[in-house]
Order: sequence, then C-alpha cells, then structure tokens
Amino acid sequence: MKKWLWIMLFALVAGIAWKALYTPPPLELKVVEVERGEVELTVSNTRAGTIKACRRSGLSMPAGGRVDILHVTEGDQVKAGDLLLELWNEDRKAMTAQARSQLKAAQHRRQQRCVEADNAAREAQRLQQLLERKLASRELTEAAGTRAQSSVFACQASQDEQEMAASQLLMNEALLAQTKLRAPFDGVVAEITGEIGEYVTPSPPGVATPPAVDLIDYSCLYVTAPIDEVDAGKIQVGQTARISLDAFRGQFFEGRLNRIAPYVLEIEKQARTVEVDVLFEHPEDRERLLVGYSADIDLILENHTDTLRIPSETLLEDNSVYRLNTDAGLVERVTVQTGLKNWDYTEILGGLAVGDKLVISLDVAGLADGAAAIIKE
Repeated sequence: MKKWLWIMLFALVAGIAWKALYTPPPLELKVVEVERGEVELTVSNTRAGTIKACRRSGLSMPAGGRVDILHVTEGDQVKAGDLLLELWNEDRKAMTAQARSQLKAAQHRRQQRCVEADNAAREAQRLQQLLERKLASRELTEAAGTRAQSSVFACQASQDEQEMAASQLLMNEALLAQTKLRAPFDGVVAEITGEIGEYVTPSPPGVATPPAVDLIDYSCLYVTAPIDEVDAGKIQVGQTARISLDAFRGQFFEGRLNRIAPYVLEIEKQARTVEVDVLFEHPEDRERLLVGYSADIDLILENHTDTLRIPSETLLEDNSVYRLNTDAGLVERVTVQTGLKNWDYTEILGGLAVGDKLVISLDVAGLADGAAAIIKE
C-alpha cells in the first residue's frame, strides 16, 4: 500500500509540474468598454479637396501701356471701385480735357442760337401782328418768319452738336478708364504682376498671360472635393458637412453642401468622381483660413445620437467581436447586430450591453474563443 501511495503522490506532483510548465500564461489584451454615444453615416472625398473663394478674379488691363502708379501692395484690403493700378495716360487725360472743353463750347453755342431763335420767333410774331393791322409790309413779315424758322433749325443743330461733343467726351473718358484698373468687388490683393516702369500687354486670344492683379473675396469660402461616383446618389444639396484641414489638425469646421457637379469626371487611371462644393457655415471660421489650403469633407447622411456603439476596429468581418469575461478570465467570441457605421464607430443593435469589455488588440497571437486572458493596463 505504501508503494502505491508513493506512486500516486508522485503522479500528482508530476501532473502539477507538467501543468505549470506547459500551460501557457493568460493573454494580455487591450480592451475598450461598450458605451452610448453618437454614430454617423457619412460620405467622404476620395482625394484631398481645396479651399477656394466664391469670388476670385485675375484682373488684367484692357489696353497695353507702361505702369505709372501702383496704388496698392500685396495683402491690402480694398473696396469695390478702389483704384489699383494706373498706366501712363497723360495723352488721354489731355484728349479728355479737350473733349470736355469742346462740350462746354457746344453748350454755349446751343444757348446762343436758341436765344436767337426765341428772339427771332418773337420778332416774327410782332411783325405778323403789325401786318394784321396793316402797319408792316408782307415782305418784312415773311422774311422775319423765315429767319425765325431758320433759327429754330440752328438751335436744334446746336443741340445735336452738343450731344456729339458729349459722346466724344464719353469716348475719351472710356479710353482714359482703360488705363486705370479698379477693384470690381471688396477683397484682398493676393498678387501683383508688374512693377512701376514695366510694360503690360493685354492677353491675346488663346494666349494666357499672368493677370496684373489677383483679387480674392474672403467673405465667402468653400471646399471643392471629389466624391466617388458610387456615393453620388446618396448626397443632396443642403446636407450638413464636417470639414477638416491639415493646417488645423484635430479641429473640425461646420459646412453645408452647396453644389453637386452635373456630370461625372473621368480621368485616366483614376476612379470616376463627382465634384462637390461645401460652403463654410460660420463667418468667424473664414477669418483664419487661406485660399489654397487642402481640406477633407465628411457629408453626414444620417445621424443617431445616444445609441450603443463600439469602435469599428473591434468588429470582425463576420460581424462578431471578442469580449473579455473578466470574471472567468476567458475570451468570448460574440456575434452582434449592427446599424450605422463609419471609420470610427459602429452602432450596435443587439448582442452587447453598456460596460462590456471588447478586445481591441486583435493582432495578439493565440487570440481565440475560450482563450484565457487578462486586461493589459
């Protein structure tokens, strides 16, 4: 009996030692808790978008000439109608002054001839009255009537000459205006091409030349970005959008979908896309942005608030997750029912509860249903 007792004791010790030596230690896993929060269904751009201004104009001179005066510098704020650049125009100023003097002379001639016409008309009327009383000859009366009628035509001709002189002045003022570049709207001078003394030439048809002044209106900014054609049918003008910029990492700006291109853009070796424009909602956001920044957009198609959600990276392809049962120290593979999902979160409609601990370190070797595990701090 002692012999058998010693054999059984030895076997028990050997079994314990074997288990201690060959049983793997529990897995150390990172976990996240199931929580309630917001989940959105979104559509994002396929390539980086760009911030643009609703109004941006490359202003060019309508006529060639030598730059005489630069009234602004790059970065200046200007109002609509402000003078930006002026070419040498002394000759056109002189022609305009001459036309203005000719108009004054024509006005004075019209006044003189019209006064003479009024006087001739009164004289003809007086002689006609005398003729009726047989106190004036018919010849003198008829001559006075002829002079009165001729004076009327002279007055009308003077009026026509005045209008011609006014038109000539307008033409010279228009020619003078061609030497002056004015702002068509309120904005910021982004770039000036040319210096005082340099000669500028208007762009001929079919030949692109740099504009004299690049003017940007910062009162209205938007992001233009491509959306994959498969998502084009889900979006519509007016949808809320979220804008993110590389220049402001971690910050988001509110926007609204303003335009959907009426065609699909087809570029060789690239996916077919639809261009969309998203306006920035708040004026205070536009004050710190620059045209040309790269930007990304998320168009929000649907939004569920205060719903059960999990990080999307914990979800496996077959709609299952690894849940850690801390009481038993075991991993459980659980199938869940999902709702809305995006890159960050997935809505859970069934299979989990608030506070459940889900495995987020899915690349750990040995991770499987029933594996022993502990939480890795």
